[in-house]
Amino acid sequence: MTSVATGNSGTSSPRRRIFISTGEVSGDLQGALLVEALYQVAADRDIDLEIYALGGERMGQAGAKLLGDTTALGSVGVFEAIPYILPTLQLQKRVRADLLKYPPDLAVLIDYMTPNLKIGRDLRRFFPGVPVVYYIAPQQWVWAFSQKDTKQIVGNSDRMLAIFQDEANYFRRFGADVKWVGHPLVDRFPVPPDKPAARQALGIAPEDAVITLLPASRQQELKYLMPRLMQAARLLQERNPELKILLPASDSRFLAVFETALKQYGLRGRVITEQTQQAIAAADVAIAKSGTANLEIALMNVPQVVAYRLNPISARLVYYIARFKISFASPVNLAVNKAVVPEFLQWQVTPQALADTAWDLLTNPTARQTMLNGYQDVRQALGEPGVCRRAAAEILDCLPVTSALA
Repeated sequence: MTSVATGNSGTSSPRRRIFISTGEVSGDLQGALLVEALYQVAADRDIDLEIYALGGERMGQAGAKLLGDTTALGSVGVFEAIPYILPTLQLQKRVRADLLKYPPDLAVLIDYMTPNLKIGRDLRRFFPGVPVVYYIAPQQWVWAFSQKDTKQIVGNSDRMLAIFQDEANYFRRFGADVKWVGHPLVDRFPVPPDKPAARQALGIAPEDAVITLLPASRQQELKYLMPRLMQAARLLQERNPELKILLPASDSRFLAVFETALKQYGLRGRVITEQTQQAIAAADVAIAKSGTANLEIALMNVPQVVAYRLNPISARLVYYIARFKISFASPVNLAVNKAVVPEFLQWQVTPQALADTAWDLLTNPTARQTMLNGYQDVRQALGEPGVCRRAAAEILDCLPVTSALA
């Protein structure tokens, strides 16, 4: 953990300090985009800004001072969360001590449900005068078990910035001061990337058939989801021996695992480490875990098949005991509340089902075009480019007049 530095860069105004808390790979990405925008808007306003955070490597590269790396401290499911409880509590204790030494002027929470509920309570308790902005709230509007957590999220937040219109509508019903700003990924892909250029960068011929697999961003997905995707890829290569398989590995933790999996399942494919975005843009079809990556794929205009599996015991607890059901899981479908991309969840995730659906998208022009037409609706629902700067401006508007360092 890096201790927070104090001081002033020499400008006439005191330095303003913002603390950001997020976790997992997707939170690190969204946090990095926000950090960049905050520094840009702060410079436009002549604000001497310092950002420190719980996040990951991307946020550090964007200019945040990391108090701890939370990209590996994420899971979905009851039993999957157990190994991360103690490390998360220990990290939160260290961060609380650091914040008590150097109070922030403002705090931003990004997703990261359970840890940020605790951090939100601590901010209210120890820093009652510090404004708290929740940017990209947990998806209570999709899967809330009860209203208790929703009310706590709203109670911990002075301002909420929503990335989906339905998210804004949901939290507004609970009394939140909330504004819809749009989805930050629109800023990354204001237009789809050039597919021929991506193929050229990877040495792939224009006529080659290419499937890109995105099986994991969490450790649990390596066990419960990746084998099904690899088996599906093998079925596809049996149908077309010339089919190329790409496995982008943006997280170095998964590099060796992906390499081993290609050999284990007898796949003719490549793990891509440096050109991960091109590995998606070059694909004819992607088979991906449910999550933020689905929106990236959609904004890149690549047809996709979505899959997700939990620990079977966790899934049964959620489905049968909690009676938990959702209309959609993928953010692509959630954005427009209709089935744009096919979703296979838990018991539906079979290699044959994934392979058959991917094959149809690969060989059926009508199926491909129908999905691409749906992507246009998704893009429109995500808002206009400039999302991150709009969010940054809203956050900086919440800064108190007086600095905590004054």
